[in-house]
Amino acid sequence: MPGHTENEITVAAPLDLVWDITNDIENWPSLFTEYASLEILERRGETTTFRLTMHPDDNGTVWSWVSERTTDRAGRSVRARRVETGPFQHMEIHWEYSEVPGGTRMHWTQDFAMKPDAPVDDDWMTDNINRNSKIQMALIRDKIEQRDRESRAAGVTAN
Repeated sequence: MPGHTENEITVAAPLDLVWDITNDIENWPSLFTEYASLEILERRGETTTFRLTMHPDDNGTVWSWVSERTTDRAGRSVRARRVETGPFQHMEIHWEYSEVPGGTRMHWTQDFAMKPDAPVDDDWMTDNINRNSKIQMALIRDKIEQRDRESRAAGVTAN
């Protein structure tokens, strides 16, 4: 059975701010604690191809891969896939944004399958992605809400 995860969080901030911060991929190493660097390889319209490199894991291994990400601001969604799949047979990611009472809901779906010779199986990776997505989403929420508070405070004092 292939891997499938769905995680969501509500950010107490306007959708435009959540969209802008989470889709500013050059700044992902500051937004996500797991990413060490990001290199843009190509931009074509709304599609960006990039190399993402993680901080070393507990064993000292540095994971890096190339992904392709297409944003649809009008549709409030993003689709991404790994181009260099590494231990995955495939990895497809879908982010959806919606306005909800209290802010913006971010919903992440990941569909994948591990290669037969991968060091972990689909069940292990599903648990890992679910655990890590919750951590990263909470950190992102906190950073965006802080930025929103600071922007509002600056706007109030400027008037």
